[in-house]
Parts: sequence; structure tokens; C-alpha cells
Amino acid sequence: MAHDHAGHDHGDALRRTAARNVGRLWVALALTVVFVVVEAVTAFVIGSLALLSDAAHMLTDGVAIALALGSIVVANRASHDGARTFGLFRLEILASLLNAILTFAVAGYVLVEAVLRLVDGDSGVDAGPMLVVATAGLAVNLLVFAMLRDGARDSLAVRGAYVDAMADAAGSIGVILAAVVIETTGWDPIDPIVAAVIGVWILPRAWQLAASALRVLLQVAPAHVDLAGIRRDLLALPGVVDVHDLHVWTLTSEMDVASAHVMIGPGTDAHGVLDQARALLLEHEIAHATIQVEPDDHAGCAELNW
Repeated sequence: MAHDHAGHDHGDALRRTAARNVGRLWVALALTVVFVVVEAVTAFVIGSLALLSDAAHMLTDGVAIALALGSIVVANRASHDGARTFGLFRLEILASLLNAILTFAVAGYVLVEAVLRLVDGDSGVDAGPMLVVATAGLAVNLLVFAMLRDGARDSLAVRGAYVDAMADAAGSIGVILAAVVIETTGWDPIDPIVAAVIGVWILPRAWQLAASALRVLLQVAPAHVDLAGIRRDLLALPGVVDVHDLHVWTLTSEMDVASAHVMIGPGTDAHGVLDQARALLLEHEIAHATIQVEPDDHAGCAELNW
């Protein structure tokens, strides 16, 4: 007997925190895209690699927000599309992985270009416009950071954009400091040095985001889930004699999923076991589960255990 438990509103899974913050994401995207253009144009005009690296990093932030928006909007249509069911929810995770890859690419470009400029001794950065634009960029980053903070707690895609905004703010501070140094001392090498620091700064964050996305895509059990504990608690239910084919994985942000085969002894009330198993999984923070209850004399199932 299979049971996709009742007792909670599946619509709540669709109206996740990320979806409730779509309006903020649109505003954050508009601010980010506009300022990417401002920073990039200014960087090319004055020859600042640090400002260009900050613009490139802000571009990945804009891509992250756009991907988060797209994945959230499309994923929330999954309930109206019977053919794709759960699949659309994975778009949020794919968006996060793509964002991490783009961030790695940007960081690599910045590091290579910084080394080349230091070797060539390139100079001639105009610190005035650099300082003005970097200061304005910091203000935009802080605003976007604040707008994404709530949604980042529950959505991996929004968290990726949030992390980018945090790193962008730090990068803008670095560019401001570089502009001040160039303006006061005339020491131009600080520009590629700061650019390299920004590149190194974003790499660990990109790696962490990629690792989180890959963990979900590979359907690894969530880090906070105690599989052994769940199995032990299910076995402790009255009438349960065996638990096998137990799997727990993350579908997308805020959606952990479980499936299990629960074997019961003669005379055991299957419906009672299902209700108790459902309550137990909710205690383990798993709101969606499919449980197959089978009598202990049932054959042909154990060999399917993965």
C-alpha cells in the first residue's frame, strides 16, 4: 500500500519564501543591471581593472538574480503541468550551479588579467571617476543585499544572489580603497592588486554554492537529516518488523522528500502505521513522503532495495 500523506497544504511548498519575494528580486535585478553598465563603461574609459572586475562580478550577481527569478516563476507552474510534475523545481538548483560556474569564470579572467597588468606595468588609471562609481556601486550592493536577505534563508537560488551581493559590497570597498591610494600616492599597481584580491575573494563562495547545488542534483541525503535515526524510529513503531529502501533527498529549497518501504506484522493496522510514520517524518522536518506498507509475508520487494 502506498501513501502520499495528507495533512499539509501542498500549495505552501509552491508559495515558498523565494516566490513571495519576486517583487524584490525584480527591483534588485533592475538596479544591478543598470549599474553593471555604469561600472563597465567607466572601467573601460579610465582603464581600471579593479572597477572592471567589480562590474564583472556584479554581472554574475545580476545573472544570479535573473536565474532565481526565472527558476522560481517556472517552478511554481509545476503544479499546473502534470507531465513535468517535480522536474521544474530543479531549475532553481540548476540556476545556482550555473551562477557558480559563471563566477569561477569571472574570477579566473580577473586573476589572469591582474597578473598580466602587473607584469606589463600598465598604468594611467583616473582615480576620480573610479572613486565616485565605486562608492555608488557600494550603495547599490548594500541595497540589493538588504532586499535579498529574507529570501536567502530558504532559497538556494536567492542565496546565491545574496552571497554575490555580499561579495560585491566587499569588492566595491576594495575598489574605493584602490582609488583613494591612487589619488593620494599615484601608485597605480594597487588597481590590479585589488582586482586580484576580488577574484580570490569570490572563489570560495562560488565553490560553496556549486557544492550545495551538486549535492542536491546528485540526490545526496540532506546534511541535517539523520537517516539512521529515521530508520530506527520507523522500526520502533508498533507492528513494524522491517524498514528498507529508505531514501531522503532534496528536491529544491525547502523541499526535502522521502520514500520508504515499511514491513508490518500480521494483524497490524496499516493505516495506523502510515499515520504514525507521517508524524515521525514531520518531526524529522520531512514534509513530503511516499511510504509503501507491506505485510511481512510479501515477496519480491527486498531485492529492489537500493
